[in-house]
Amino acid sequence: MASDATTPATGGDSVTQNLNLYFRSADMGYVIVCSAMVFLMVPGLGFLYSGLARRKSALSMIWVCLAGSCVALVQWFFWGYSLAFSPTASNAFIGDLHAIGLRNVLAAASVGTTLIPELLFAMYQGLFCAVTVAIIMGAVTERGRLLPAIVFSFVWSTIVYCPIAYWIWNPNGWANKWGVFDYAGGGPVEIGSGLAGLAYSLVLGRRSEKLLVNFRPHNVSLVSLGTALLWFGWLGFNGGSSFGANLRAIYACWNSILTAAFAALSWCLMDYRLEKKWSTVALCSGIISGLVAATPASGLIPLWASVALGVFSGIACNLSTELKFVFKIDDALDIFAEHGVAGIIGLLWCGFFATDYVIGLDGVNLRATGAGLNGNWSALYKQLAYVCACSGYVFAMTCLICFVLDHIPGLKLRADENAELLGMDEDQIGEFAYDYVEVRRDFLAWSSPQVVESSEEYAESSKHRDDSIEKDQKEAASSAQSFVVSDGAEQ
Repeated sequence: MASDATTPATGGDSVTQNLNLYFRSADMGYVIVCSAMVFLMVPGLGFLYSGLARRKSALSMIWVCLAGSCVALVQWFFWGYSLAFSPTASNAFIGDLHAIGLRNVLAAASVGTTLIPELLFAMYQGLFCAVTVAIIMGAVTERGRLLPAIVFSFVWSTIVYCPIAYWIWNPNGWANKWGVFDYAGGGPVEIGSGLAGLAYSLVLGRRSEKLLVNFRPHNVSLVSLGTALLWFGWLGFNGGSSFGANLRAIYACWNSILTAAFAALSWCLMDYRLEKKWSTVALCSGIISGLVAATPASGLIPLWASVALGVFSGIACNLSTELKFVFKIDDALDIFAEHGVAGIIGLLWCGFFATDYVIGLDGVNLRATGAGLNGNWSALYKQLAYVCACSGYVFAMTCLICFVLDHIPGLKLRADENAELLGMDEDQIGEFAYDYVEVRRDFLAWSSPQVVESSEEYAESSKHRDDSIEKDQKEAASSAQSFVVSDGAEQ
């Protein structure tokens, strides 16, 4: 007798049937590994954001990325997966609660692919949602309170992420039916995070100008570590979106590598032309913008098109970092430039270069219709319409969510000026990334006020210290000379 969890609707009865027979172990194993790689992007983002922030807010960036992704996963289990991928929804915009709490989700094929069981598909896609929320959390840098950010994570992933994921990845979504190309999340993940980060920063407001004097990333080594983890995880993000160990997965990984490499060099050269320095932060920023641009395109376009995409996205995203000054929005970590702009570029690139033979490499999407290269030039306006729909919806809804939360007692988004001065680590967490929170270059600053000498006393004591040091050095030199002479006499 079948249990409630194993019925024909969920793929069969695991008490009497081996449900694993319907799927290839290689495909399931590959997507499980890719899921683990995608999860690694969350601490990667935490390290990246921590290194880019100032020392006194470094730990808060790691905390908010991890906590935000945890909330997104809770939401995904509760009703997020159902709202995005329910097979029984009849409208073109959002799913129903057929799979609430992952009810009815086990070994049946999902609406997204027939290569892996729905339970694995739900886990993999849930980590996409978690990474998207973690990206947005960079908007709270150095002035955002953590509790409202966590509440925002649940609300945003429900109202914004799930509908856009439904549009493009659910067969009933309007973008999916229309034939829009978005391989691994240019809309829900990249435009979603980039425009949401911009909107959150807008409502949050600018950081105190007097505290931004001589601002610079406090730990570029952490930036490099975070970027390396992101690149590693992104190969699971894009490669795993083929949902099997197949040629399309390999092709997507190659495209991701090429786009990231060419974008990194392009961004680095753009900065070198101004600073005449080979910036590590520039190199890392270019890598990330290239990986973002590859997200919607890596499983769709030829390898040579990825080279051009990398060069173009690296240059365009570098120039787009100036837009925050035009908009007068304190996008502290350039989330819009590196995720929003790069995601838009990748989606538009698909309108020109998405190709039928690349799409068919998974062995499932045979006889697929490509885009411009295959003569389907209508794909261009469809991609543009999709970009506009995603951008407008994300920005407007995120501003609305932030505005409402900001006016709920206890959920004010921004910390006060004194908290900003102290740093988010001390104000919001009470723990620190280091055992000190600022570098004091003046030795006297470490002394308590009661023991600081007057300037005359300090000058006199300094002279005595210098005389003493000079005397010790002369005595040491004399002793060394005597040792050399006596040693020569003995020989």
